[in-house]
Amino acid sequence: MQSRLHDFRYLSLVALVHFIVLSLAHQATLGADKPVLVESQRIWDKAPHNAFTDLLRYRDKWYCVFREGKAHVSPDGALRVITSDDGEHWQSLSLVTSPEYDLRDAKITTTPAGELMLNGAGMIADADVRYYSKSWFSSDAGRTWDEGYVIGDPGFWLWRTHWHEGTAYSMGYHTLRDRTQRTLRLYSSNDGKQFETLVARVPAPNGCGEDKILFLEDGSAICLLRHETGNKLAQLGTAKAPYTDWTWRDLNLRIGGPNMIQLSDGRILAATRLYNGGTRTSLSWLDPEKATLTEVLKLPSGGDTSYAGMVMHEGLLWVSYYSSHEGKTSIYLAKVRIPAAD
Repeated sequence: MQSRLHDFRYLSLVALVHFIVLSLAHQATLGADKPVLVESQRIWDKAPHNAFTDLLRYRDKWYCVFREGKAHVSPDGALRVITSDDGEHWQSLSLVTSPEYDLRDAKITTTPAGELMLNGAGMIADADVRYYSKSWFSSDAGRTWDEGYVIGDPGFWLWRTHWHEGTAYSMGYHTLRDRTQRTLRLYSSNDGKQFETLVARVPAPNGCGEDKILFLEDGSAICLLRHETGNKLAQLGTAKAPYTDWTWRDLNLRIGGPNMIQLSDGRILAATRLYNGGTRTSLSWLDPEKATLTEVLKLPSGGDTSYAGMVMHEGLLWVSYYSSHEGKTSIYLAKVRIPAAD
């Protein structure tokens, strides 16, 4: 009897150990592709409100651009460009201002000719047409910028420039006060100074704006799009060249300030503002087949936050963003390690 009891206890212990091992292995598998935050630091807070970032690696230097102003919306909005050799120590390089506009949401790219290009929007708060999109160019590595060019159509916000095979593409959304009437256009340009309408009415739901387009290896494109009417679920668009015929699907989350990057192994990582459970800037895996975003890393953030820039460099993902989780709305830079796919 005692022998049988001993055998039973032994088998029960073996079963328990086996269960624990399997559970740990399962958990390890679930977290195997989870990005790891290496560090996050505040890199700029000199204005009363510092927000809406983008990030670029250019000629072995880091460039971060963002809006400075007295508040989230204020007539003094200007576009600050800061630079760093090492990503640790930053200094101001230039400031783009306007006597007419509250300048907003700068994005920075490199043209096919090797020039730096900014694009953003100028806002006039009380006008009938409140927004005009603009681009600026620098031939001296960002120290000075030209007077700029008005691009697209009045009232349409060309939010981000995407260069692909020598052509610039930009989704532009109508900035009508009634969001339910806001429509979307796709523009293209050969030089970033004059944009022509490529698709007059992109068939995304009304109320969409703020986009990121990725051009995939097979020549097709996917677009991650903010949506602020109806169910407010983000939209995922797909199109084949020449990108005039788009189809859209609901994603599973509401987002703001979308950006995304495709890794060398094909996986796609998005940086967005998320709303469920409190506003934050987070990284999420995008599954284009299932049309899902899976949150995997919340960056130190909260409150007024989002609008990330993303650059892969020497095995780390560098992410610029803004946040008010420490009180003042400031600019942050995170470094994230991305584990290899299984």
